[in-house]
Amino acid sequence: MRNRYLDLLRALAIVRVVVYHVTGWGSLTLVFPAMSVMFALAGSLMAASLVGSGPAAVGRRLRRLLPSLWVVAVIFVPAMLLTGLPLTPGVLLWLFPVADPPANYWGALALSPIWYLRDYLWFVLASPVALWLFRRFPLPTLLAPYCLLLVMELGIYQNPPVVLRHFGLYFGAWLLGFAHQSGMLRRLSAWILVPTALALAAVGGAWILTHQGPRGYDLNDIPLGNALWSAAFILVALGRAPATAAWVDRNALVGRAITVLNRRALTVYLWHMAFVVALTPLVDVVGWSHQDLLGLAVRVVLVFLLVGLVTALVGWVEDLAARRRPELLPGGRRPASRPVPRHPESRAGEDHEPSVGPAAPVPRQRGRDGDVIAR
Repeated sequence: MRNRYLDLLRALAIVRVVVYHVTGWGSLTLVFPAMSVMFALAGSLMAASLVGSGPAAVGRRLRRLLPSLWVVAVIFVPAMLLTGLPLTPGVLLWLFPVADPPANYWGALALSPIWYLRDYLWFVLASPVALWLFRRFPLPTLLAPYCLLLVMELGIYQNPPVVLRHFGLYFGAWLLGFAHQSGMLRRLSAWILVPTALALAAVGGAWILTHQGPRGYDLNDIPLGNALWSAAFILVALGRAPATAAWVDRNALVGRAITVLNRRALTVYLWHMAFVVALTPLVDVVGWSHQDLLGLAVRVVLVFLLVGLVTALVGWVEDLAARRRPELLPGGRRPASRPVPRHPESRAGEDHEPSVGPAAPVPRQRGRDGDVIAR
């Protein structure tokens, strides 16, 4: 069974990401640290896939990740080449972004979310070794990314590569996903989980208050505070996650929206920033500033409408990558007379269709792949 609570968390994270990029409200990162939550959910699903399929899960996860990126590249890379981007071997990074692929002046803004796919790819590649370490040394493995980040933030390790910096910043959330999948978080008593979460929130909050970034208390500018605050949030959100949340589907419209956002999360994530960038000069002509609540509301609605349009046009690529039957709008009822045979990989752990979580016996979680998205 799918855990609709995890579906709900992912859908909220995606909406929060889009609203944040339109409005620029840094307070949203404190209320809901969507980036780390998404990494934690992806880490949980990656662990489930590795448990069921072993290292072969890495290849399937990449199969799920890359096709939607290639669709973006087919459209945007030629456009950037025609508007000043030099044709160099680095352009091949758009096929497999182990580093930031090159972009011109407008492409760097419109396609800025590509950094997440870069980090996600590295985390997937590191997961077989990380899971092996986590099973043998769970607490040291969980603490390692936070220690790495602390060493970098204190200046002991200066000028680290950006990928290594992001391992310190976000891989801890990914490993908390491992802890969720294994049932470790669920087994923690409230007397341990709650004080730990409060301590992390207190230390992280103190660091945030004393280390404002250029945008104030925006967590994206305060790495150590971001990691600690997000860890506290994840401990509570996943440590006490219900085994299911049937109430999510009591309203058919809400349930369908959550399903669509989950199954089209990658498409929404990759495309939304391009529309944010494109609409900004247009609405400035009309006179809607970032301080104009009506203007911001209109911009949010327009971005979601445009994302919905492009999702209808190319979102089915996510279905093909997942070896599902392509759908224009996911989540509809299938004809009872023609049941769809399940692919061998279509079991617990699939992207955008999370399993019921740590309460389910680990050996039954096989071969489905995980998820992406947010910021």
